[in-house]
Order: sequence, then C-alpha cells, then structure tokens
Amino acid sequence: MPAARLARYLLPALLLPGAALAQELVRGNGPEPSTLDPHRCQEVACGNILRDLYEGLVTEDAAGAVIPGAAESWTRSDDGLTWRFRLRADLHWSDGQPLDAAQFVASFRRALAPQTAAPMAALLRPIANATAVGAGTLPTEALGVSAIDARTLQIVLDEPVALTDRLLLPIAFPVYLPAVTTFGAQHTRPGNLVGNGAYALSDWTPQASVELTRNAQFHGAADVAIERVRFVVTEDAASELKRFQAGDLHLTETVPPKPLAQLRAAFGERLHIGPYLGSFWLGLNLTRPPLRDNPALREALVLAIDRDILTRYVTGLGEQPAWSIVPPGTRDHVVPDVAAARLAREPREAQARERYAAAGYTRETPVVLELRYNTSTVHRKLALAVASMWRQVLGARVVLRNEEWKVFVQNRRARVITQVFRGGWIADVNDPLEFLATFAGTDNPLNTTGYADAQFDDLLRRAAALPAGDERRDLVAAAEARLLAANAVVPIYFYTSKHLVDARLRGFEANPLDHHASRWLRWATGTPPASISPGMPR
Repeated sequence: MPAARLARYLLPALLLPGAALAQELVRGNGPEPSTLDPHRCQEVACGNILRDLYEGLVTEDAAGAVIPGAAESWTRSDDGLTWRFRLRADLHWSDGQPLDAAQFVASFRRALAPQTAAPMAALLRPIANATAVGAGTLPTEALGVSAIDARTLQIVLDEPVALTDRLLLPIAFPVYLPAVTTFGAQHTRPGNLVGNGAYALSDWTPQASVELTRNAQFHGAADVAIERVRFVVTEDAASELKRFQAGDLHLTETVPPKPLAQLRAAFGERLHIGPYLGSFWLGLNLTRPPLRDNPALREALVLAIDRDILTRYVTGLGEQPAWSIVPPGTRDHVVPDVAAARLAREPREAQARERYAAAGYTRETPVVLELRYNTSTVHRKLALAVASMWRQVLGARVVLRNEEWKVFVQNRRARVITQVFRGGWIADVNDPLEFLATFAGTDNPLNTTGYADAQFDDLLRRAAALPAGDERRDLVAAAEARLLAANAVVPIYFYTSKHLVDARLRGFEANPLDHHASRWLRWATGTPPASISPGMPR
C-alpha cells in the first residue's frame, strides 16, 4: 500500500480520543453504485451516497421532513403552478466556487435534456415544457425554470404537484457543469467530482468502497459532526452482519433473513426496524415467450406462491405479504381488495393448477423458466423458495440465474434474455404514482416488464394532473387494478427498513423513505471510534 494511503488510515488512530479527524463512519451500502451522477441515478445504492455529496433546493431532516436546503425559503402561487426559491447567501461548490441560481437553471436543463437519458426524468415532468424538452421537440431553454436574479430561482409547472417532494430526488440536485465539460463521463471520479453537499468525494475503489470527507465549503459544515464517511459495498447481507459484529461496520444497509426474536436477543436496541415505502415483486417479461401471450401462465405463477411462508420464514423481519403493488401507508391510496388474497392455501393452489393447465402445461410437459436475481443472500433464498413452490404446486422447472448488480440491471432493462426477474420499487416520494409510473410506456427505461396498456397510461396521466382527493384516488385505484389483472408482476411483500446501528451512534431516526444522510449522525460525546484498520476485510 502506498505510504500516503497508509498514513491516511493510521494517522487518525494516533490522535487523541474525541479529535475530529478520528471520527469516521463506516456504512454498509448494498451493491456497487451504478453512478455518482445525480441525474443518472435510479437506485438506492447511489442515492444514499449522493445525498451526502449534493444538496438540492430543499432537503430532509433526520426524521424525513422537508426542510430548507440550498434554498433558505420558498413561496408558491395560489394556483400551485409558480414556485420561487430564495437561495442562501453563502452557497459554494466543494472547490470554493460560488453557486447561484443560474447554475441551478443550467443543471435542471441538463437533467431533462434528451441526451442525458435520465431514468428518473418522469418525476420532473410537471415542470412546464419538460415533456417536450425531454422529447427533443423544444430546446432546453424552454424549460419552465429561470433565474430571477443570482439568488432567486423560479419554477413554473404545467400542473400542481407537491414539488418539494420531487426536489428531494437526486435528479433535482445541481451538477457542476464545468467538470462535466472538462471530464465528460469521468466527472464523477475522485479529484473530478465537485458537489455542494455536506461531504466531498475523496476516494472510490470499485467493488469495495466510496469514501467521503467533510466539505468545509458546505453552508452547514459547522454542524456536520463526523469528519469522514466510508460507504462499503455489502451485497451479501450475511457477510455484512459478520462485519458489523467484528466492528468493521457502524451502520448496516440491511439485516439478513433470521428469526426476529433471535436478532432482537442478539442485538437489542442496535436493531432498528421501521415502516418503509417499498414493494418487492418478481417481474415477468411480457415482450417475449413464454410469458408474452400467455396470461393464464402468468396468473398461475401469481397464485402458486405462499407469501405467508416467504415473509415468515425467508425474510422474517416484519414484511407484509403483498398481492398488490402500492404499499399500505402510501399517501392518498387505498390498498385494493384482491380476491386471491382471501383464498385459503388449498383452493388457491387448485386454482393455480387449473390456470397452469389452461396455459398448455402439465407436470409431464412443464414450462421451463429462468428466474434472474442480483447477488444477495436474501434474494437467493427467496428465489430458491419461489422456485420450490412453483415446482411443487405446478410442476414447473425453474433455472436460477445469479448476476452482479450492474449486469443484472442491464439485462433487466434490455428485456432480451430475461423471463422472470427480481423486481420492486422503493419510493422516492410518498405518492402512489411513484410505484405505478414504472409500468407506463414501453419506451420507459424503468418498465422492465414491457407492460403496454394505453388505458393504464391514460389513467396515470389524468391522476397526475389532479390534487389529492377522491377523483385522483379513484383513478389510481383503476390503474392499479388493470396492472394487477394483467399479472405483469408477481407481488411478494411490502418492505420494512432494517438496520443494525452502532450503540455509540446518535441521530439515526426511522422514516418512511429510509433516508439517513450522514450529516445528521454523530458519535456519543467522548466516544468517536478511530478509523477501522485497512487490514480488515473490505
């Protein structure tokens, strides 16, 4: 190891306890982040890190409430279509350059430009002309975002929405465009990445860790207690647990499937389980055989799974069995009454076999399916259990395919070699349309099933244009009912958030979106841990 790099780890251990440089937080983060470009991020692994590296106009406190971010205040017109944000006077990028309203405008334009191909662009489509800009039929200058002066940003909408919820998303974060111009795709690398958040990027070792250092230019730097944060790739939950037990991690990304009573006995108050707006399903590729033109087969696969067994014995951490898409507790949504959910196991399995036969398959001539999932202990166990249920109830032959996260995401999006695949959605904003919009439009990169239904798309468009209320709720319910009737996915369970948290760490609060920015965390007085030795497994 180079001497400079070794010194970076050993020097903090020589400092007095309580010294700022001795304060390091090591966090499990699941798979390798696919990108550190906020406008191209679409998964939890990059979102966790980006919320430390960047700050939007608004941000979240530790409990998940919307609070001022880069903007110190904002106003909204009576019709809900015009918003004005007053920027803080002391805004700077991490390299010391000033950050003003014009740079926010340029960043919004980049986020929605067609060449950026932002996977989450749909969530900013309520901004005036965003759809036409994204389609390339209007220039980015036509976007309804403008700088009134150096500290005042105006956003005009085509339809009233809860805009501040959407401004919490990485796609609404400002990107330092001079670095993009100079370095291109490499602007996200250490030494090139310039952010405006509580931390700055100091190192990125692929498939190992992403390391951050407190950003002295951040407007709230004086209140950021922890000097360094290391996000560690932890795709295997069982290995992550061992690293936590060994003191190699202070905060885990998840907890492996073990009996809840056993985990509570072992970890006590260090185990944090809370409600979470997330839905897990198995996606079905509707663009290719054998699932494309065989609704009876898709229905059989949905009916043959015992979700109570999966959530009790495979996941086992308070997850709720799911027969629908949008999680309970989502704002302004009613969980649908699905007839199959009311059936006892034996009649439900008999109905599954009936639909399997109607699809043209028998135990002697079974369907052969590939079930594809990304590397994870939980996903492997769940895939094995599902494959066993389909084999026992239907006689289906299931081949399991395990792939590294980036490869898995590429294959899932391409819809070429996938048949059945691990899917799901974690909410970015508390809105039922967040979950359903992933199935809208065949050109939507998030629509990994290839589900195509013009009436479904129309219901979502009409719902998106309405404020909260009965009419919007009814349109959402109708859209979800159509999706469920098509059996485009196999709903499995609704998530809980689950983490192991070092007993000395303060400021960790459960919240529905499970966002835990490092700036709100701190070590108990007098107990900051020294840097974890580089000799430990990473």
